[in-house]
Amino acid sequence: MNQRRLLLVAALSGAGSMGLSGCFPVVATGMVVGAFVISDRRTAGAQAEDKAIELKAFDRIRTRFSSDKSVSVGVTSFNRIALITGSVPNAAVRAEVAAIVSRIENVRLVINETQTGAPQSTSGYGADAFITSRVKLALVDDKLINANFVKVVTESSVVFLMGLVTEKEGNRAAEITSRVPGVRRVVKVFETISESQAMALESAAKSGGPLPETTGANPAQPGSTGNAIPTPAPAAPAPSAPPPAPVAPASPSGTQVMPVR
Repeated sequence: MNQRRLLLVAALSGAGSMGLSGCFPVVATGMVVGAFVISDRRTAGAQAEDKAIELKAFDRIRTRFSSDKSVSVGVTSFNRIALITGSVPNAAVRAEVAAIVSRIENVRLVINETQTGAPQSTSGYGADAFITSRVKLALVDDKLINANFVKVVTESSVVFLMGLVTEKEGNRAAEITSRVPGVRRVVKVFETISESQAMALESAAKSGGPLPETTGANPAQPGSTGNAIPTPAPAAPAPSAPPPAPVAPASPSGTQVMPVR
């Protein structure tokens, strides 16, 4: 795997943790911003399994591609949904990386957002770390959303947002992120929960009891381009005329905001 990624992300312990995400993308999770706040909507068991998934992914991918410096990928797990980002040399390697992650114990879904091409430069990884920190600060400063509920992953100036959030929270987080300078695109990889689920989690936290196991709507959207596995879409008959390409909605800043493909 790309050694520059290993060294740089290890150094950026303020934005991400080797224990949480191995050599993988620059990641930021929750910050304590009040006297009482739920630091994470995942159960303790889900958090432990996410750490295990990331460490196993790091080890297995590193073992498989130890001599291939053209493979520079990151795996970030949230509530057992594994997001793969980074670069690979070709489509075959891209598929193999996704297959490796999909076989890891407790992974519910794999979202493969790797791109074919050369790995980023060291300065590119540094720029991603800076964007991640700016996004988290922007979320903390906002009064309408709890930054603890959003995990931020940045790859090549594209920001991926993960977490268990309501639709309103997810839209707000994406809007804020789209205004951060340097952000090229925002991709929502949220699990969307209902307001009643959010209230149940808040109530459980205030009572001091364990949080209920919670899952939301699958972040892989209908009509996906196949980046989520293993849910292959059935082949559709060829249309008589190709439909117009969908256009991602633009935020007030002009940055594209879209669901995961």
